Amino acid sequence: MTAAVVLAAGLSRRMGRPKLVLEVAGRPIVRHAVEAVQRAGLDPVLVVTGPEPAPIQAALEGLPVRIVVNPAPEAGQSGSVRAGIAALPAEVETVLIALGDQPALDPGIIPALLAAHRAGGRPIVAPRYENGPGNPVLFDRAIFPELLALTGDQGARPVIARDPGRVEWVRFGTAMPPDVDTPADYEKIRSAVPPQSRGVD
Repeated sequence: MTAAVVLAAGLSRRMGRPKLVLEVAGRPIVRHAVEAVQRAGLDPVLVVTGPEPAPIQAALEGLPVRIVVNPAPEAGQSGSVRAGIAALPAEVETVLIALGDQPALDPGIIPALLAAHRAGGRPIVAPRYENGPGNPVLFDRAIFPELLALTGDQGARPVIARDPGRVEWVRFGTAMPPDVDTPADYEKIRSAVPPQSRGVD
């Protein structure tokens, strides 16, 4: 079973207001991110929020997700990774960690990561874009203890960097999907993402 953990507990300091509930193409940013992992067939989908989850829950209304609360998001992204991994059901063998602020993820990226994992069998599968490594990243259960030991604000990057030999890199001939961190990022992506008539059923 392959699950997804969507990180959605950021404090939006650079945006100046809660960014994940801002709309792009008629839907909240975080909803785009969650729908992307659901379209790839991942289940269950855990969404890690801060200590006040209600706005994210409202943005994801009707989607089959489980909310996991990170009580101290100010301590860094690693706390959200730990919270998500700790909440995974015992039967989950692989997890995709995705960012809640990437509403324009190419629909082919997650299937390509899953296919590379099936073909290569390495415990970490990550994308490498034209401008460098990025997200989302797939991890086997064997890596979960390392994810649970993370500290600081680097997310899972130290785990990926620890042993290059266990990482399967999947190359994509595009730039990495943009994060929405600032008002300028938001305006740029609003112009780039066309409206869609429907999301995930």
